[in-house]
Amino acid sequence: MKLLENSGIEAINNLLCLETGDSKIIGRIESYSCKMIGSEKQQYKKFSGGRSPSAVEALSPPTNGYGGYAFSTSPYSRSRTFSRSSGSEDESSNGLPVLCDTINRKTLFYLISTLNAAFPDYDFTDAKSSEFTKEPNLQFVTSNVDNLLSVAANSLYGKIHDQLWITLNKEINLMDCDIYSYNPDLGSDPFGEEGSLWSFNYFFFNKKLKRIVLFTCRALSPFSQQFYESGYCSSEAMEEMDYFD
Repeated sequence: MKLLENSGIEAINNLLCLETGDSKIIGRIESYSCKMIGSEKQQYKKFSGGRSPSAVEALSPPTNGYGGYAFSTSPYSRSRTFSRSSGSEDESSNGLPVLCDTINRKTLFYLISTLNAAFPDYDFTDAKSSEFTKEPNLQFVTSNVDNLLSVAANSLYGKIHDQLWITLNKEINLMDCDIYSYNPDLGSDPFGEEGSLWSFNYFFFNKKLKRIVLFTCRALSPFSQQFYESGYCSSEAMEEMDYFD
């Protein structure tokens, strides 16, 4: 995965450090080309295990979001497929298959490769499809992000809200994307350290552009060591926020 330079995204990233008395929000957006480079081609051959790139695996179902937020529906929701495994956990009480989303092996490899590129101190090679979710639609995701960031840093987030989503849309054409999230166990979560209040990792995957944008964010408690080790929001960023006010 090749990291793509984008001055608009860099400007937004400079603003995604939002500090309040209750928490510190640290966000980051990165855009990657899905063109495999170097050793990734060999890694993909090993990952595929001789199976077809179109072979599918089951994903975890979407949740109701973080912190019990409610979300509105959208006419743009994606269709779902039926998936059935030999385990009883995937069958309803009347024996019918449970409704769930699936992902093909090649797309799953793209998501894992993006995580490895974004978090080089971690190894996601063995991540399972069940640690990922396909989000129902764009409105579901934007509502979740807006709710979390507005509650955590209302006035600060309000200053950059429009520019953030405009920049994302210019880079990836949001309406043309499949959107996935990564929901690992605490042992493999890069944001699972003590003091992390919440976090999200969204992948906006545009097949036509062969590109993935990762939007990752976490909130830190002011009573945690991580809060101070992460540094302070720069005065330049705060001044730049005033520009959007």
